Amino acid sequence: MKNLKYYRDRYVRRQPSAFCPGCGGGIILNCFVRAIDDLGLDKDKILAVSGIGCSAWIPSPNFNGDTLHTTHGRAIAFATGAKTFNPELTTVVFVGDGDGAGIGGNHLIHAARRNIDLTVILVNNMSYAMTGGQIAPTTLHGETTVTSPYGNPESPFDITQLVRAAGASYVAKWSTYHVVELTRSIKEAIEHKGFSFIEVLSQCPTQQRRIFNLRGPVDSLPPRILDMFSESTVVKDRPEKGGYVYAVPKTSSEETLKQVKAMDDVEARIVDHMIHGRVVRVDTKLPDMVCGKLLELGSVSDVKDHLEEKIELGVFEKKTRPEFTDALREIIRKARCD
Repeated sequence: MKNLKYYRDRYVRRQPSAFCPGCGGGIILNCFVRAIDDLGLDKDKILAVSGIGCSAWIPSPNFNGDTLHTTHGRAIAFATGAKTFNPELTTVVFVGDGDGAGIGGNHLIHAARRNIDLTVILVNNMSYAMTGGQIAPTTLHGETTVTSPYGNPESPFDITQLVRAAGASYVAKWSTYHVVELTRSIKEAIEHKGFSFIEVLSQCPTQQRRIFNLRGPVDSLPPRILDMFSESTVVKDRPEKGGYVYAVPKTSSEETLKQVKAMDDVEARIVDHMIHGRVVRVDTKLPDMVCGKLLELGSVSDVKDHLEEKIELGVFEKKTRPEFTDALREIIRKARCD
């Protein structure tokens, strides 16, 4: 088992971190360097490209290899040029949800359409985090940001399915809670011939404190958000253990918890959920019966099934189709023959 010192000494530049305390960028960097180490890739044949935003700091300047730090929203365009010029490069692009799905959204869908051999890791913290926490195309409906103080009136992109529909031949979605799965997926994406895309739900205590209305000490937020990702997601094709429901409080989750704990044959605790908010998770062997009893409690406004509105994670696409740089070289060959 290789320790963190091994990865830091081999792949990370020694410097103060640019990440805010608790940022998910460090987790993603950790997964990336573990993936390339497991694959035995030569650092001199890897190009890491980034745009502008918190996600750009993952490779640049942290990764001790060749990096290309580009303009806002244009990372995929720069990476396309680099990969076309030198197809032998393992080219990995790091973008944020605003950088990649908002400002650079057009580059994203056309790179997927072309099926160019890039690996794009899109870090989704659901806001333009670095510039103050403005609303982004991935901000959930109803959530508050500095530019939507009364709630987001828009519905977000399902960016994973958008890129899949645009033609990407490898598509996956994970969170910073799912580090083993994310590392494995980065390895698969790099080895895959064609356009590979991984969306990563990432914690941002600085901005998500407002977005999800999280109260409490700042240092408690990073683990709470990771637990929230676990509570709010389900992994595709993985059996989900049932036996629990969520009681949505009318006002105080603490009062709801007190009333639920007075019931027989249940276990209860307060949890954070990305969609339902701060709710009481009720574990029971008789969820159907318990639902009716919960709705009779004066402090409960609604009861949600354990799978209701959970975000699906996993690998959504893995197929083979013609790759852009191969097709381009064939066209060049034909043109020269003529």
